[in-house]
Amino acid sequence: MTTVKKQTQVRLEEDVLAAGKAAAAARRLDFNKYVERLIIEDTTGARAGGMAAAQRLIDEHGTFLDDLEQQLDAPYAEPLPSAAA
Repeated sequence: MTTVKKQTQVRLEEDVLAAGKAAAAARRLDFNKYVERLIIEDTTGARAGGMAAAQRLIDEHGTFLDDLEQQLDAPYAEPLPSAAA
C-alpha cells in the first residue's frame, strides 16, 4: 500500500532551519523525515510519553546517575602534569 504525500511550505528563521537540519543530520534523517517524525510524535502523544518516562527515570534514579557521573568525571578533574620545557 502506498500513501500519497502532500507538499507544504513553511517559513522558518534561518537559525531555526539550521538547527533543524543539524538535528536531522545527527539522526541520519533527511529534513523532511525529521519534521514528519516531530509532527507524528507530537500529535500521537509519543513525545509526551517519552518525556514522562525520562522524568520518572530522573525522579527514581537521579541521585545514582549524579553519583555515577561524578565518578566517571573524577579522573578528568585532576590537572594533567605539564610537560617539562
